[in-house]
Amino acid sequence: MARQRKFWGWGVEGEGPNDAQAAALGKTLGQRFGVSELEIAPPPRIEDVTLPKPRVVPPDRLAALCSQTPFDRASHTYGKSFRDTVRGARGEFEPAPDLVAFPRSEADVVALLDWCGDARVAAIPYGGGSSVVGGVEAQVGDGYRGAVSIDLAGLGAVLEIDRSSRAARIQAGIYGPALEDALRPQGLTLRHFPQSFEFSTLGGWIATRSGGHYATLATHIDDFVESLRVVTPTGVSESRRLPGSGAGPSPDRLFIGSEGALGIITEAWMRLQDRPRFRASAAVAFRGDDGFVCGARVVRSLTQSGLYPTNCRLLSPTEALTAGAGAGDAAILVLGFESADHGLDAWMQRALELCRDGGGEVPEGAGATRSDAGATREGAAGAWRQAFLHMPYLRDVLVRASVISDTFETAITWDRFEEFHREVTRAAEDAVKRVCGAGSVSCRFTHVYPDGAAPYYTVLAPGRRGSELAQWDEIKAAASEALLRHGGTITHHHAIGRDHRPWYDAQRPEPFARALRAAKAELDPAGVLNPGVLIDPL
Repeated sequence: MARQRKFWGWGVEGEGPNDAQAAALGKTLGQRFGVSELEIAPPPRIEDVTLPKPRVVPPDRLAALCSQTPFDRASHTYGKSFRDTVRGARGEFEPAPDLVAFPRSEADVVALLDWCGDARVAAIPYGGGSSVVGGVEAQVGDGYRGAVSIDLAGLGAVLEIDRSSRAARIQAGIYGPALEDALRPQGLTLRHFPQSFEFSTLGGWIATRSGGHYATLATHIDDFVESLRVVTPTGVSESRRLPGSGAGPSPDRLFIGSEGALGIITEAWMRLQDRPRFRASAAVAFRGDDGFVCGARVVRSLTQSGLYPTNCRLLSPTEALTAGAGAGDAAILVLGFESADHGLDAWMQRALELCRDGGGEVPEGAGATRSDAGATREGAAGAWRQAFLHMPYLRDVLVRASVISDTFETAITWDRFEEFHREVTRAAEDAVKRVCGAGSVSCRFTHVYPDGAAPYYTVLAPGRRGSELAQWDEIKAAASEALLRHGGTITHHHAIGRDHRPWYDAQRPEPFARALRAAKAELDPAGVLNPGVLIDPL
């Protein structure tokens, strides 16, 4: 029997912490925050959800593609941010789309966009719905007769594989696991594993410039795109498939990161890799009050060494404790290499030498090359991996316990990192204390580069039942303003959506903003594609 996705939170029904585990978590967090045991509210039921009456009906020629069932409308109302999950857990679905469309071909996508343009209906492209920035929400204002969520799951196949070039032509609606299953018999992999991998799609990754598995080198989906095919209201744009080109501005880059505001990605040729056979990993501890900063200096030396580790994730003591990768008394660097071609001892031993030179504690015998299945599932690396995959399920429980649990991420150059980290952490901690009275702010590196790092901050604090969204808004604003004030980006890999718009508008150059608005007017003259994402509706 097929597993049913939750309509209000992460993943599928029946997975994640059970009632006893949720109650134990509430007790533990209550003790941590110095409050009474936290009450875990029951999850919502679709039978109890009241949805607004649909404002539009599809024309007869499209009716077979569309659904107005409560489950489909509710499950396409939000993404998976803290704000989304709070509203879903409360059973609040006022922004529900009027329709959910399930095209089965590119021709269906064209027909749906033609109708939306003619009928003044907003069209919200939908991949797996894992957006954490309000990117799929039908908050489109009063200038539209209604809104339709266009779910691309029906375009979910690998159409062609070029083994000699290690590339494949893939439909945009394919989910991560299905994509890897299709490539595995050829010994190939896209090797792009965001935290949302199980419940997100290729088209969603491209539209949001998703960050994936690699901590260095190919960190974003951008690096794997060979060409794109995109349906816009004024025609289909298909770029030429090439290993590289200097022919003017890249047409692919116009649509990568466009979040469905300029067109709907239907296909992409993607660069692939041979599946890794060899892996090596180690966990290095950095102790002392400045352990995290010492670890960051070592990470800088690693990124500038030319070794290019696959995994180079520095966890603050709190992050390490939460993930089970440490005891909370040291920052932990989870370091890893992998290859389909060769053993890794030389690379790992040089990397560990740099760690020791920087004050890191390297366990005896760490870093041996392995080719068995347990290579990625044991030790600190395995603990971090499991915590990383389970965290979205855990957050559903935290929301039901009225705990503020959210993240914000950025990127900054090495010359500014230490001051930046100190000031951003201070601003976030001050906001948490002011708004919630208690809580914590922790940090890890998700991706690192020769010229800088991508710090990822986690906020955990007690909320007041019924006031969680107002509390989140205040903390989010304080953190976002600190990021820009001290020279970082509003997001490294979580896109803009609607939640980041105020800070994105401040970050981007004004001439570029005008060019983006001009592109929107040319490609989507009726302004129906995902209004409010990246730019205001026309």
